[in-house]
Amino acid sequence: MASIVLGVGASHSTLMNTHADEVVHTERAEAFRAGLANARARIAEARPDVVVLVGSNHFRGFWLDLIPSFTLGVGGVIAAGDGGTPKGPQRTDPEFARVLAAELVEAGTEVAISARLTIDHGQSHAIQWLLDGIDVPVVPLVVNVFAAPLPTMSRCVELGANLAAAIARMPGDGRVAVVSSGGLSHQLPWPSDWTHPEGADEEFLVEAWLNGRGQWNRYDRRRREIIVAAQPTIFTGFDEEFLGNLESGNLREYAQLSSGEIEARAGNGGQELRTWMVMASALGFGAGETLVYAPMPEWLTGMAAAVIEPAETP
Repeated sequence: MASIVLGVGASHSTLMNTHADEVVHTERAEAFRAGLANARARIAEARPDVVVLVGSNHFRGFWLDLIPSFTLGVGGVIAAGDGGTPKGPQRTDPEFARVLAAELVEAGTEVAISARLTIDHGQSHAIQWLLDGIDVPVVPLVVNVFAAPLPTMSRCVELGANLAAAIARMPGDGRVAVVSSGGLSHQLPWPSDWTHPEGADEEFLVEAWLNGRGQWNRYDRRRREIIVAAQPTIFTGFDEEFLGNLESGNLREYAQLSSGEIEARAGNGGQELRTWMVMASALGFGAGETLVYAPMPEWLTGMAAAVIEPAETP
C-alpha cells in the first residue's frame, strides 16, 4: 500500500517575490526563507514519489460562477504565474490522482475533479519555495477558503482523515508527502460579504471574482494595488498558540471553530488554516515541529513553516 511519509505546512505571500527590496524586518524575512529551505530539505529527505499539495485559490482558477468546497486536480495543471510564482504546466501524476479521487469518494469525501486545473500562488508558491529542484509530481487539492459559505473546519479534518485512508488503500508502495500552503493570520482587503460589497475597491474585486474566468490579467494590476495598500493585521498571539498546538499534537481542537471565530481571531486570511488542518489530520494529528515563525507586516502575514512526521516512517 502507499503511505504518507511527511506532512508540511507553510505560509505563502507573493509579496515575498514582488516587494523583497521593501522589507524592513530583514532578519525575520531571512529566517522565514531559511525555514522554507529547511522544510524543502525535509521533503527531499523523505523521498516522496508524489506530493499532494493542499492549498487555496485566490480567484485565478476558480470564480464565483463555480467554486466547489474541495477540488482535486486529476489531469493537466497550469500555474497562473501571479506575483512572480511559477507559470505554465506543472509536472503531475494523473493516474495517481484519478485513483486517489475514487478512493476519496469511497472513504466518504466527494471531491470535485478538474482535468485542466489552474492554480495560483496559493499552491505555486509552495512549488517555488518547497519543491525547487525536487523532481516530483504534484496533485493539487484546492480548498475553498474565500467564497462563503466555506467548508467547516470539521469537514476539513474529515477530508484529511479520508485522504490518509484513501492513500493507505492505494496499490503499490508509493511514498506521499502532504504539503499545505496558506495562513497564518492575516487580513486581506476583501469584502466580508461578496454579495454586498462596500465602496469602489470592493465592488471592483467582486466584479473580478465574477468575470475573471479566462481574463484574470485584466483585473490584476488594480487588484494588486489594493492588496499592497492594505494595512497589515497580524495576530501573533493566535499564530503562536496555533503552532504550539501543532507541536503538542492538539490541532484537532480547532475543528470546532466557525468561520466567524477564525476571522475574529486570525483575520479573513486565517481561513486558509483549513489547508493546515487537512494536512495535520492526514498525519493523524501527530506532534509536529515548528521550523520558523516570522510575523511580516511587509508581507501582511504571520509567516510560518512546520513539519509533522508520520507515527511510523516506512
